[in-house]
Amino acid sequence: MIFIAAAMICFLPGVSPSLALLLGLMLAQLIDHPFAHISHKVTSLTLKISVVGLGFGMNVYSAVKAGREGLLFTTVSIIGILVVGYLAGRLMRIDKKTSFLVSAGTAICGGSAIAALSPVIKAGEKQISVAMGTIFILNSAALFLFPFIGHTLQLTQYQFGLWCAIAIHDTSSVVGAASHYGQQALQVATTVKLARALWIVPVAFVTSLVFKRKARGVTVPYFIGLFILAMLINTYVPLIKPIVPFITSIARAGLTLTLFLLGTSLSFKNLKTVGFMPLLQGLMLWVLISVSSLLVICTIV
Repeated sequence: MIFIAAAMICFLPGVSPSLALLLGLMLAQLIDHPFAHISHKVTSLTLKISVVGLGFGMNVYSAVKAGREGLLFTTVSIIGILVVGYLAGRLMRIDKKTSFLVSAGTAICGGSAIAALSPVIKAGEKQISVAMGTIFILNSAALFLFPFIGHTLQLTQYQFGLWCAIAIHDTSSVVGAASHYGQQALQVATTVKLARALWIVPVAFVTSLVFKRKARGVTVPYFIGLFILAMLINTYVPLIKPIVPFITSIARAGLTLTLFLLGTSLSFKNLKTVGFMPLLQGLMLWVLISVSSLLVICTIV
C-alpha cells in the first residue's frame, strides 16, 4: 500500500520528474520493492509511451533541424567515449565485458544500450548488473545537477537540450531534465537523444565482430518510429490540436512515474554490487563527455 500511495503522488500537480526520482530513491531505502520482478518491464513501457506522447507536442521541422545539427556532436562523442572507455578499462584492469557495457551505456543511451548489447557479447548477470548500477547512479545525479548547471551558466534552451542529449545517459533522465528547463530544450533533447539511440544497431554489429559473436538478440528501439509518427500527426493533422495538451500532460505524468520507478530500484543493497573501479570508470567517462560537450556547445552553438 505504501508503494502504491507513493506512486500515486507522482500524478499530483507540481511533482517534477526529479522530485519523483528522489521519492523513489528514499522509498527504496525504507522498504523492499513489492513488484521488483516486473519493475523493469513496466518502467520500459511507461518510458516508451511517455516519449511517444511527448511527440504529439513537437513540430517535425524543428525536430529535423535539431537532429541534423546534433548529428556531428553525436557521432564524435559516441566514437570518442567508446575508444576512451576501452583504454580506461584496460588501464584500470576492469573486466572486459563490464568495461564495454559501462562505456556503451555512457556513449549511447544508458540502460537501453546495455540491455541491447549484453546478448551480443554474452555478458553474465553480474556484469550486466554492475554496468546498469553504475550508469543508473550517475544518471540519477545528472537529473539534479544538469538543470542547476544550465541555469547557473545561463544556457539557452537549445544549448541545454543539446547538452542533455549528449551527456546524460538514459532517455528518461534526458527528457526529465530537459522538460524541467523548457519546451524548446525538451524538443531538442528528445530528438537528438532518440537519434543517438539508433546507434545501438551499428555499434552492435561492430561489437559482434570485435567479440567474434553473432549479432543476435539486438533490441531495436522501434518506439522511435512511433515518436516520429506522433510528430508528423501533430504537424500535418490540424484536427488533433485540441487534444494535444491532454496527450502531452498524460505523457509528462507517465514520465514522472517512470523516474519514480527507476528510483525505487536503487537501494543501498544494490549499490554494493557495483564495485569501485567500474563506478570510477563510469564517472570518468561521464565527466569527460559532460565537460567536453559543454565547452564545445558554449563555444560553437
